[in-house]
Amino acid sequence: MVTHGQLMIVCLLLLIAIILFSFSKLRMDIIALLIIVAITITGILTPAEALAGFSDPNIVLIALLFVVGEGLVRTGISYQMSDYILKVAGNNDIRIIVLIMLGVALLGSIMSSTGVVAIFIPVVISIASRTGLHVKKLMMPLCIAGLISGMMTLVATAPNLVVNSELERASLKEFGFFSITPIGLSILVIGIIYSVISRNWLIRSLPTSPDSDHKSRRKMIDLIRDYKLSGRAHRAAIKPDSPFIGRTIDSLHLRSQFGANVIGIERWRKFRKVMIPVTGATVFRENDVLLFDMLNSEENLRQFLITNALEPKVLRGEYFSEQAKEVGMAEVALLPDSALLNKTVKEIEFRTKYFLSVIGIRRNHEAIESSLVDEKLEMGDILLVCGDWRSIQQMQSRANDFVLLDLPTEIDDVAPASSQAIPALLCLALMIMLMVSGIVPNVIAALIACLLMGATRCIDMTSAYRSIHWPSLILIIGMMPFAIALNKTGGIAIVSDWLKTHLSIYGPHVVLMFIFLLCSTVGLFLSNTATAILVAPIAINIALDFGYSPYPFAMTVAIATSASFITPVSSPVKTMIVAPGGYTFGDFVKIGIPLTFLVMAADILLVPVFFPF
Repeated sequence: MVTHGQLMIVCLLLLIAIILFSFSKLRMDIIALLIIVAITITGILTPAEALAGFSDPNIVLIALLFVVGEGLVRTGISYQMSDYILKVAGNNDIRIIVLIMLGVALLGSIMSSTGVVAIFIPVVISIASRTGLHVKKLMMPLCIAGLISGMMTLVATAPNLVVNSELERASLKEFGFFSITPIGLSILVIGIIYSVISRNWLIRSLPTSPDSDHKSRRKMIDLIRDYKLSGRAHRAAIKPDSPFIGRTIDSLHLRSQFGANVIGIERWRKFRKVMIPVTGATVFRENDVLLFDMLNSEENLRQFLITNALEPKVLRGEYFSEQAKEVGMAEVALLPDSALLNKTVKEIEFRTKYFLSVIGIRRNHEAIESSLVDEKLEMGDILLVCGDWRSIQQMQSRANDFVLLDLPTEIDDVAPASSQAIPALLCLALMIMLMVSGIVPNVIAALIACLLMGATRCIDMTSAYRSIHWPSLILIIGMMPFAIALNKTGGIAIVSDWLKTHLSIYGPHVVLMFIFLLCSTVGLFLSNTATAILVAPIAINIALDFGYSPYPFAMTVAIATSASFITPVSSPVKTMIVAPGGYTFGDFVKIGIPLTFLVMAADILLVPVFFPF
């Protein structure tokens, strides 16, 4: 039997969760797991109820959509968009903004909006660099389109699936694949017009981006110049009597002892020499040729080679271009809530975790020329990483810590599954057809698409597992118990009764506006997914108590949670663009508040047309 005391405990836990989310002292997925533990220990929910999210088909569907998105990246489909956009738009900023937003909305309708924005950030940076437009002009429209893309289809974003799941839990008919699309398209038009009108609002000084001196996409040789790496890279072969043979990189402590950072190893395989990526566990062999960078003097370099029985080899200027199919470089920017801040490259074990070496750091647009091993990472730092292209591209899924920026031109020739672009598109088309027709459940349609992508070599198992953004899934799973607990303890009924008393005299449109404002307010502190989990059952319950159809209210929750434009903290879509775009908290407030009210007006006008009260 539930008591008011249990309801107070649930509300207290919810308040604690909001505070923890707001201060960002702990990762959101850790907070979600703590919630599961706390709500179970209090006895309010059984372990089966608290862990119900792990068996929810929508959680599996979200994970599968990450995999589908990775398949589009690996086959090069996503990266071809920047060239197409520039070909059509030229240097016209209005056309570029329109095409970027349409492209993001199109891709975001069938895959995670977080994944789409991660794909388009380097596209936008590349376009800004090639056209001389300020990156702030383009990055905010990218963010707005990423959020609005969640309104395109049922599977476009997690909150839609949460709302749909709540309808199912209430024994109501679920939304169809395109139920939200007409409203989403209308709001997309509003968002595009607003983005065009507001494109210069955040530009206060220079009309060009910080790196606008690069009028075309940079090559690896340009990155070497920008990070002042010339003269630091060396090659050396391991002689038969070298102490390196049979030992791992970690065991030799090359960075701490000699200041040497091994970037790659040339090794003979099947009658040809190939470049292999290195990790801390890589074992050196006789005749391996090391590619390493070293900051020390010529005398120290000579001593390093003699001491370790290494034979110096010629390193020509075009070396990295010749090795571009195996070895790549890329820039990654730290995010504001990155767990890597205030830690050194050595402390975070970057190479062990990400299979890449940090070979340069730029701070305030200036390269750091001292040793990087003990350099503490700061907000706004941009890291130059080096390694195999697969590991570089997988950095896109590390959305909690950093975002992958503009990739050098060499990437165009090394898409790991570029020959499978057509099979990837066919798999995607089949998934959409199955979802629209309803022949099989959505989760099974996505699973079929993933299996076919694997069978046609669009993606491999390692990439598939790494593409899944596990923190997002854990956050959803951890917030689900709140909705169950609020319903079980009578919290939702209390809120519904209070609203029935105070709002019933105003009519359904006012109630709809209240639901939208409630989502917007909660969304200032919680993620859009967590907001949907909390507000969806309240909205549906209010509608049923008032004698209205639950569908316009459930749809409003889906629309409002995607329209979280005001702060940069409630969605990874916004968090990811802060550093690359150079935005402040106030920038989001300035752009977000008018747009939120525009979307609310559109919601109140359009939702009842498609979903009558």
